[in-house]
Amino acid sequence: MLNHNRARPAAGQEGSDAPLWLTDAHVVDVLTGSVARDRTVEIRDGRIARIGDDAPPPGAAVLSLGGRHLMPGLISVHTHLSVLYPFDAADYGENPATTVLRAAARARDALRAGVTTVRTLGEQNRADLLLRDAAAKGWAPAPRIMGGGQAVSTTGGHGKGGLSVFADGHDAFLKAARTELDAGADHIKIFITGGIAHLGETFNGSQTSEEEMRAAVRAAREHGTYVVAHAGGSEAITEAMACGVRGFEHGYDLDEATVAEMARRRVFLTPTLTVTRCPDWMRAHDFSEWQIELAMRVGPRHLESIRRAVAARRTDPLDPEAPGITIVTGTDYPPGEPMDGTVTQVREMEFLTLAGLSPVESLQAATVNAARLVGLEDEIGRVAPGYAADLIAVGADPTSDVSALHDIPLVIQAGGVVRDDLPKTLPGGRK
Repeated sequence: MLNHNRARPAAGQEGSDAPLWLTDAHVVDVLTGSVARDRTVEIRDGRIARIGDDAPPPGAAVLSLGGRHLMPGLISVHTHLSVLYPFDAADYGENPATTVLRAAARARDALRAGVTTVRTLGEQNRADLLLRDAAAKGWAPAPRIMGGGQAVSTTGGHGKGGLSVFADGHDAFLKAARTELDAGADHIKIFITGGIAHLGETFNGSQTSEEEMRAAVRAAREHGTYVVAHAGGSEAITEAMACGVRGFEHGYDLDEATVAEMARRRVFLTPTLTVTRCPDWMRAHDFSEWQIELAMRVGPRHLESIRRAVAARRTDPLDPEAPGITIVTGTDYPPGEPMDGTVTQVREMEFLTLAGLSPVESLQAATVNAARLVGLEDEIGRVAPGYAADLIAVGADPTSDVSALHDIPLVIQAGGVVRDDLPKTLPGGRK
């Protein structure tokens, strides 16, 4: 039985509204790449109240960061919290409670890894919407969830694995999208090409008609939101942009003309480079050898495709009207999954620097850019007064090397300390 009269948490604990001061913090401005050293950050009512250099008042709740860098919590805009690996392991009749419990475990891991916001793009039994609402009530630790419910795919399309509903034709697509929005989805995900996970499909060429795409966009606009598309190649992306789709996932094979049009239309792109660069992870999760071989074979083409997109990137994160493709981070896999000595979210950020982003731009892809994509640019993604206190501390300077994110000893969400692995004795003392 829930205890609705439980005692209020102490300052700094999850769910606390009590003030908390972070001292000896090197505050990262992800917009400029500058670092303000030796700052004190006051957190009050779940938000950043003030950043300065003065000491906290006597008796205040204080965490000394010991000279660590403080930056915004990470945002992953392409994840599936409930997915089973390999994909053909999905149980289409699974009890929704089981699905939600699996998603909750992945969400908890993501949060502890420093991912304080996720956008989900297809979940079995709409587990993301259920978990989102439970977390908002304080019943489960989870990142802030922007949920898509179930994705929409054509019959025989890429959306297998229990994460989608299937529809064909304008009217059926319109109804399917409206049904997800009525269930509480924050956006609509559609599959417009094949991918690299299933036999008998290709990521070039379209699986979805323009009428079906327009139906999904119409439903989204009726609810004041947007459509994001799984898309591998240029032909389908060009069609989808003309239909009003504003965001694309993967981009395995983008040609120069498509990249130029994407830049002109100022679309968002989530490269998900991780999915074609993680053979050890795939093998450990029982993927078939043909799936691993295919992903690795596509990898070089995928990287070159994203390099073309990065060359056409939007370079001013403050101006939403500036031309260019906005690059954002997402892994396709749960972002807190261990991979190559870190987690998938951080590995993706490292791969983005291979594609041509600077370390600061990789940080922007995982913070301010992603925040703008999900419509929360005035709420999350920066360490600044008035913003939600979704914060992480890292051991080295991430503006020089995003591999600094391998060491995240402190995670704060909405002012509550989610993870504290700081040394118990720090220079200057720990209060």
